[in-house]
Amino acid sequence: MAKKKPEELDEETMALINWCIEVEGFLVAGGATVDQAQEHIEEQIEWFTDQFYDGLTPEEAAKEALA
Repeated sequence: MAKKKPEELDEETMALINWCIEVEGFLVAGGATVDQAQEHIEEQIEWFTDQFYDGLTPEEAAKEALA
């Protein structure tokens, strides 16, 4: 079995990262700055990861986060 290079991420991890990038866009559209949105996602990454695996769309997760 070939080893992955350290910089390679699996498809699931890449999907989560891309999902978070979309969430960031909705948080910014809701009034946060880019820095605020990124900081919030970083601080609440476990919660956002749960939302990702629960099947929420990025828009739904952002709305929950802004509520």
